[in-house]
Amino acid sequence: MKSILKYTAALLLVSSLNSCESYLDRTPLDTINPQNFYQTQTDAIAAINGAYQPLQWPKLYNFQIWGSDIWAGNSIVGAGGGTDGIGTQDVSNFVHTTANEAALDLWRGPSPGILRANVVLKYVPGIEMEENLKNRILGEAKFLRGLYYFILVRAFGDVPLITDAPDTPTNEYLYPARTPKEQVYNQIVQDLTEAMELLPPKETYSDADVGRASKGAAAGMLAKVYLTLGNYQKTVELCEQVTALGYTLNEDYSDNFNPLTENGPESLFEVQYVGKVNTADFFGGNEQMASWVSTFTGPRNSGMVAGGYGWNQPTQEFVNQYETGDLRKDKTILYEGGPTFDGQEYKRSYSMTGYNLRKFLVPKSISPEYNTNPANFTVLRYADVLLMQAEALNELGRTNEAQAPASSIHSGGPLNRVRLRAGLPAISGLSQSALRTAIRKERRLELAFEGQHWFDIIRYDNGQYFVPYLHSLGKTNAAARHMVLPIPQQEIDANQNLVQNTGY
Repeated sequence: MKSILKYTAALLLVSSLNSCESYLDRTPLDTINPQNFYQTQTDAIAAINGAYQPLQWPKLYNFQIWGSDIWAGNSIVGAGGGTDGIGTQDVSNFVHTTANEAALDLWRGPSPGILRANVVLKYVPGIEMEENLKNRILGEAKFLRGLYYFILVRAFGDVPLITDAPDTPTNEYLYPARTPKEQVYNQIVQDLTEAMELLPPKETYSDADVGRASKGAAAGMLAKVYLTLGNYQKTVELCEQVTALGYTLNEDYSDNFNPLTENGPESLFEVQYVGKVNTADFFGGNEQMASWVSTFTGPRNSGMVAGGYGWNQPTQEFVNQYETGDLRKDKTILYEGGPTFDGQEYKRSYSMTGYNLRKFLVPKSISPEYNTNPANFTVLRYADVLLMQAEALNELGRTNEAQAPASSIHSGGPLNRVRLRAGLPAISGLSQSALRTAIRKERRLELAFEGQHWFDIIRYDNGQYFVPYLHSLGKTNAAARHMVLPIPQQEIDANQNLVQNTGY
């Protein structure tokens, strides 16, 4: 799919919208002229490929999503100090306002993807084309719309719910009010459920289409939605369906982040990158097909990777969470005296905390320039599914099943399969409360810096976990209102039907 994304996103913008420039100059911006598009199977493929593209942008998985681990206390901004990354700094210190740039990015990031998915769902049904392919494309659009809205509703609570792309937009469409989050979640569940029915299994994709949303991706994402909503029985059922589809853990934890082994047996869904970028676009633009994560998180002034801006520096408190013998430590962080990276020793002076991320670093042999990193970013993987299953089983009172022994990383209890790969002893005999704590710690370490921890701490204990946890990390400014971000003030100024979240 990487080669497809490289070319058809441009085709979508040029062919379907009568050129990027003319489309962006239109008033209103949301209007779409389908007269010369949505006529052929090629048009349908180009349209759905374009709906994936916003996932690649800095507003989502190329920056803000993984930056949420900084908010959640796993790390600090680091970077160049001072006002570098001030938007992220302010959220992580819980002094952010309605002018915060990180909140603005996350508010705006999913919107183009939602619009493009809506356009696919509106026009592709009318195209005469091969039926199985049409159903797959519609399933992809439903999956993507569900994912985009899942990001929004967790970040902001009530958000405008738009499921149409009218030829002549009304004021209600152009200036929407916020929809209660319960209705948004209902739409997400509906979209992902229908996506499961329409999408094929991952292994049926040809090499050219690897990376598209699949039945397993939809099932795993729906499990995460149900876990967020506290429906543990549905979570368990969906996790079991994912397992039945043949997903398994990689033997090596690092293979989840290695560009040479991406889209592997543990991967349910990844944001695809091809390692090329419009250099004039730099970090803030939307024509990027290269990942910035290695460039951003590589140790500053070290020369270890191309670029190297020193972002996302793990805290000592986070590092202290590793048990002796945890194999994930040396594959997640860089520390003085630890294994070399690409033959180079790490120095504590490279970081404000004494640590940098190793997890996403790509050697110069693969990415020789700051803008040539082809590594995908993992949105959902099977280890997450196993830990969701363990958590849901425990919450259902099936504590012994959650901590059942694992004979290998490929069979046995869900929690201990993850621990076995990490080189850790099995957990057994814990009470429900003690196991709950253990699973939360396991999620924090297994999924560290993948943009999962923030969304975990805002859902635990129906929101009661958030403030005590952050205060325990010294983030005493954190309050319950911070579980959602503020609606950006400039968006409210442009749309008076929007109302602000409480406390901002």
